[in-house]
Amino acid sequence: MVSGIIRYWAAAKEAAGTGEERYHADTLAEALEAVRAGHSGDDRLLRVLERSSFLVDERPVGTREHSSVKLTEGGVIEVLPPFAGG
Repeated sequence: MVSGIIRYWAAAKEAAGTGEERYHADTLAEALEAVRAGHSGDDRLLRVLERSSFLVDERPVGTREHSSVKLTEGGVIEVLPPFAGG
């Protein structure tokens, strides 16, 4: 199991109540499951995660299965909710 940082942006940051937190997981799926378990009392972050895109070590995850995205020691997961713009 490796550890790193999850960074939350915009609505994800607001819903999580923090800009970042540590993860201990081998895959993106495991890290996100731990986030869901850790924030289960407030479903705002859970709803944001369902709509978000993710970067792992600055690379877009896109449509890949989260269980196939391996994490690295000291890596960074970025949670990017949909942004409104004009």
